[in-house]
Amino acid sequence: MKRLFLATTALVAFAAGAQAADLAVPRSPIASAVVMPAFSWTGFYVGVHAGFGFGRSTGFGPGPFPANTSGPLIGGQVGFNYQINQIVLGAEADLAFAAISGRDDVTLPGFAAHYRTHMLGSVRARAGVAVDRALLYVTGGLGIQGGSFATNPGPGPERYSRLGWTVGAGVEYAITPNWTAKLEYSYYNFGTHTLGPLYVGTVQSHVHTVKVGLNYLFSTGSSAVVARY
Repeated sequence: MKRLFLATTALVAFAAGAQAADLAVPRSPIASAVVMPAFSWTGFYVGVHAGFGFGRSTGFGPGPFPANTSGPLIGGQVGFNYQINQIVLGAEADLAFAAISGRDDVTLPGFAAHYRTHMLGSVRARAGVAVDRALLYVTGGLGIQGGSFATNPGPGPERYSRLGWTVGAGVEYAITPNWTAKLEYSYYNFGTHTLGPLYVGTVQSHVHTVKVGLNYLFSTGSSAVVARY
């Protein structure tokens, strides 16, 4: 009996000593969660786009000759994004070949006025809000048009280039860390252009476009995994 009592006392003393030793040594923190960082939109990008344009052009000479215009476009873009928390700021330049055309053959019998946009371009600022891999943005800046005007009968098409302004909005989604796809609407207004030397008068036009695009983002990808304690 005495031996059993001594053994039990020794066991209790050993356990108490071990617990006291554990209290003296600081425990290492255990990671409560491992969180993958959000997608980063920061970086340069290049891409291509295609879409459809529609609008209205009006020539003023002997009288107004209005016409609805429409047609396809295809082109490319280059830009840069910089992300601050969820805010994404950037700039983009694009250029597209277009076949946006129409004619007025109603105002005067036997006479037709032809309008065509051969090229659309822009240099714009962009600002948006990122929700992880989705980016909702607005955009606006300088619009560029290459167009032509002609009449039938007439001396032939007169080509011209002019500047205007453009605004728009879109949504872009990151398919992979480097590839993104976008859907964008833009409105272009080019004001009044004075014709010459083939024709006398002016032309006014505006264009709406809806485009889908694909971009390659040059970035280093997301940062290392972060552990929170």
